[in-house]
Amino acid sequence: MHEYAVTQGVLDTVLQEAKKHGAKKVTEIRLVIGDMSTVLDESVQMYFDIMSKGTMAESAKLVFKRVASRFRCKLCGNEYDKPRRGFECPQCGGLGLPTGVGREFYIESIDVE
Repeated sequence: MHEYAVTQGVLDTVLQEAKKHGAKKVTEIRLVIGDMSTVLDESVQMYFDIMSKGTMAESAKLVFKRVASRFRCKLCGNEYDKPRRGFECPQCGGLGLPTGVGREFYIESIDVE
């Protein structure tokens, strides 16, 4: 359900920036979402479609760019994308810890007319 608040924040920011630059219509919004952010593309899209009705962002295309979660092995220092299951290093089998990469959620760019 946190996608509701996140989407409202995205829409508010997009509308504010578009108005600041004298845009008449927002045509595309590119979002970067880390796999560990727990934000679901489908939920953001659904809320955006509802919230943007009657605004200059109505019908804007949302483009989602996913960022894989990165881990660093405590034993060998290897950095790797999180495996589908578990947290083990593919190099030595040691336990990996999150590096912070994969928690992103931000607006990369906005296209306007």
